[in-house]
Amino acid sequence: MSASRLAVWGDPIAHSKSPQLHAAAYQVLGLGWQYTRRRVDAEGFAEALDGLDDSWCGLSLTMPLKEQAFRASTTLDRHARLTGAVNTLLLSDGRRGFNTDVGGIVDALAAEGIDAAARVRILGAGATAASALVASVELGAESIEVRARRPERAAGLVALGEQLDVDVTATSFDAALEPVDLTIATLPSGTVLDHGLAARMSGSGGVLFDVAYSPWPSTLATAWVDGRALSGEGMLLRQAVRQIRIFAHGDQSVPLPSEAAVVAAMKAVL
Repeated sequence: MSASRLAVWGDPIAHSKSPQLHAAAYQVLGLGWQYTRRRVDAEGFAEALDGLDDSWCGLSLTMPLKEQAFRASTTLDRHARLTGAVNTLLLSDGRRGFNTDVGGIVDALAAEGIDAAARVRILGAGATAASALVASVELGAESIEVRARRPERAAGLVALGEQLDVDVTATSFDAALEPVDLTIATLPSGTVLDHGLAARMSGSGGVLFDVAYSPWPSTLATAWVDGRALSGEGMLLRQAVRQIRIFAHGDQSVPLPSEAAVVAAMKAVL
């Protein structure tokens, strides 16, 4: 049986643009793959995964399933091991877990002319924050400041910084502000920060890269009056490109055939 079925799982999932992105890419690549969406919560993940047959090639995982997918993987790529999060499962050869969010952030920023940042501020302390931290290190960050409503939740990020030999500090949202080159907001879509605080952050925050993309501009981007604000659509697109590389040949670092045309087709449906 040919493995040609794929899907994105998460909860909620109705808003996901992944089916349109993947379908556009598969058409350019001439692949007869079927990519759907399915609402799966954390409690139902293991049973749903065990219920898949040999027709399944892989899965894209969104919240709240990235940690469950990490635990279910038989092998992990470096970014998945570092972050403890898997957003891509390749099922045609066991359960190989990958994290394409890290590369998606780096690629999205590169597409906007940003290929380095010495000082970075990360807003939020969840799974996406770990990917943002690793991406920041790959951009050459020398210091990373994590801001969270509960700074104690960032203990794992501080430890990850020690592992990667970069200075990571954790603080509250309203702590004193020092200038940074880049702010990566990993807060859930719809999160509202105090407008005055957000405006003050914009004065010292450099470029804002907000992983939220719907609705856009986000509340934070609207308050970012003193700097450039970038939507998370770029990350959505670029991490999906890396997922398709994995589904096609098992390596997210190897470009697809006619990748420029693939990216153009995907951008057209965003």
